[in-house]
Amino acid sequence: MYTQPLKLFWLWLFFPLIVSANFVHWEGDYDIAHQKVLNEHKPLLVLVIKKDSTNSENIIKNVFMNQPYVKRINQEMVAVIVMYEGSKSYPVEMYYTTVFPTLFFVDSGRELFLVKPVYGNAISVKVIEEKVIELLQ
Repeated sequence: MYTQPLKLFWLWLFFPLIVSANFVHWEGDYDIAHQKVLNEHKPLLVLVIKKDSTNSENIIKNVFMNQPYVKRINQEMVAVIVMYEGSKSYPVEMYYTTVFPTLFFVDSGRELFLVKPVYGNAISVKVIEEKVIELLQ
């Protein structure tokens, strides 16, 4: 009975936070992200996560939101998040991993890794900041 007004209240309450949040603009489809990279000549940032992974959720919230390098990632890279168990296809042979999440920095045009992949808890603010600076100098 009161669900619609309650939903509107929560939206009204959290809308300013969502709009002002500084977060990576993730693509959800690898093929679309890959095409963008080829058209825009930018590096590809691929985050492979596993379904229901608390570690993946924490890294997305703590490392890819409200960090100083997020704006540079959004401007100078194309970021895609793919679920290991997802229905969308991505070249699993290129992004093979058994540790989740795993982060890849890729030159898709040449199909080369730009730096070594970063695995699991090693994905931190400090590491990502260093890698972004290294890649985008």
